[in-house]
Amino acid sequence: MSLEKAAPMPILPPFTVSISSSEMAVRDALKQVLTALDPLELGVEEAGTVELVLAEALNNVVEHAYPEAEGTISIACAHKLDGLHLRIVDKGEAMPDGTTPLGQLASLDVDFEDLPEGGFGWFLIRDLAKDVLYRRVGSENQLSMRLAVALQTDGPRH
Repeated sequence: MSLEKAAPMPILPPFTVSISSSEMAVRDALKQVLTALDPLELGVEEAGTVELVLAEALNNVVEHAYPEAEGTISIACAHKLDGLHLRIVDKGEAMPDGTTPLGQLASLDVDFEDLPEGGFGWFLIRDLAKDVLYRRVGSENQLSMRLAVALQTDGPRH
């Protein structure tokens, strides 16, 4: 008889949200994902992290993977001991050079009119998410990451 303690089961079953690649669909996906995460009782900061990272990643897919046509985006979510695992899959254009941008923060030490309008997305994703991995598998882009939210401990969460 084994005395090993079994790992607790996730308190949220895995789920998937599929949307078309449009800005309005991204907004809908964010609402769907956050609603599905309600059982985790995320705090304001944790929910904000999930929403921000997902919004940046999904908007990048809409803008860059499907620049000329609409396609499908799938968001798979799984809650595990070490946080929320996300996997975003699309069949749009591949990342240039087969890799994600470095996500370096642009210099903000410039005149107001010279401040960049964008370019913060990958910096935020890399800063807030862990284990960020992009792969092109056949005709699919697969972006996976982990958000250190709703971490499970041995005791009750409050």
